[in-house]
Amino acid sequence: MIRAKNIYLSYDENKYIIKKGNFSIKEREFIFIGGTSGSGKSTLLKSFYGDIPLKHGSLTIAGQEVFGIKGKPLRRLRKDIGIIFQDYKLIKEWTIEENIMIPLKINGYSHDISKEQAIKLLAHVKLSHRQGYYPNELSGGEQQRVAVARALAHNPKIIIADEPTGNLDDYSADVVWNLLKGANEQLGITVVVVTHRVPKNFGIRFRQLSIEDGIIYEVS
Repeated sequence: MIRAKNIYLSYDENKYIIKKGNFSIKEREFIFIGGTSGSGKSTLLKSFYGDIPLKHGSLTIAGQEVFGIKGKPLRRLRKDIGIIFQDYKLIKEWTIEENIMIPLKINGYSHDISKEQAIKLLAHVKLSHRQGYYPNELSGGEQQRVAVARALAHNPKIIIADEPTGNLDDYSADVVWNLLKGANEQLGITVVVVTHRVPKNFGIRFRQLSIEDGIIYEVS
């Protein structure tokens, strides 16, 4: 599903954030990526959906080579990926169902089909009672549940989450973790999560990678 061979990532030619990155992630796996602040965790995730270009090496996501990707191939790649951010990145001027509809509209679905899917997903994340609300009318935990629904909307093969529970209380964090576990176990979606802290008693099989001094390690 994801295979990196000798990848290098940087914002500055004189300093690589990720160097000699080699790892593979199989279909249907649940992966945690750890490391200290500034180690390159978020940079690595951004490379998965083409937001940060590779300097060297090969990165294959769902069968598509990412090195040098742009235009239509990049749009095809992003159809396979759902993204969850720590700060939600919901559009404040749109209702929560309109936010969930975004990836569906981008992928060419009609308004009616997009809205129907959004309503189903609001029920899935237990927010049907908030239908018609705007993001600023919801708690942080509720907003992140909307973000999870948005990531699921277009039936992605992979979900990428960058510190999805970093701003949440324990209850809201548990709800988000359970949604991600359900996406992995019930829908067969490969899930890759950057987090400073792997939840205790997670309940499903997972693997851990860690980044230190630009090198990606498997945690045993």
